[in-house]
Amino acid sequence: MSSRRPVIGVTVYSERAKWAAWDTQATLLPQAYVDRIAAAGGLPVLLPSVPDVGEVLDRVDGLVLAGGGDVDPSRYAAEPHAESGWVRPARDTAEIALARRALETGLPVLGICRGLQVLNVLRGGTLLQHLPDRLGNRDHAPAPGRYGRHPVALEPGSRTAELYGRTDIDVASYHHQAVDRLGAGLVVAGRAPDGTIEAVELPDHPFAVAVQWHPEVDDDLAPFRGLVAAIGSRNTAAAL
Repeated sequence: MSSRRPVIGVTVYSERAKWAAWDTQATLLPQAYVDRIAAAGGLPVLLPSVPDVGEVLDRVDGLVLAGGGDVDPSRYAAEPHAESGWVRPARDTAEIALARRALETGLPVLGICRGLQVLNVLRGGTLLQHLPDRLGNRDHAPAPGRYGRHPVALEPGSRTAELYGRTDIDVASYHHQAVDRLGAGLVVAGRAPDGTIEAVELPDHPFAVAVQWHPEVDDDLAPFRGLVAAIGSRNTAAAL
């Protein structure tokens, strides 16, 4: 049995960025994702939004669908809301292809914020494009560049609750969209006090867990350790 650390592909942003003397288009990811995956025992590699990126899943052990801008509403047959933004068609195409391949092959996958929404859209679900329209507040994304915090009640017996070892958690939140109609086969694993769906799972997959909050900015490594453990179980089973 190999003792190598599992290689985990992480989807990324493609945005204009500044550093040193440069101001140009860049492939980038907040450092917190890299740090948390490494701390949980994985080796993160960045997956850019290029054609046929799904083929890379034959060479990695797990997948993280990271946070980011809004999924193009045309992907779920909706007109764009005035508040929809940061839509990146190439990223949508790449992440949907990656998620589809992961679900088809049984590759462990963790969705974070936008990643949850990608999984839901892939499974035929829809998104509520601007939560303040329904809730009357901006508690889930209080200000640009500032996380909110709120409790989440996890479903007893859900994989997410098992990962955290409890059913009541406090999370860092930064999203103005959320699940509206749940995608086929997905089950709700957690909700905010206002009813917003905060965690979903695919029970017939070895490990397909997605959370609407941002675990990468907190100290609790539960989702990342869960992903690494699922990879270990899969690799052990494949070696038998």
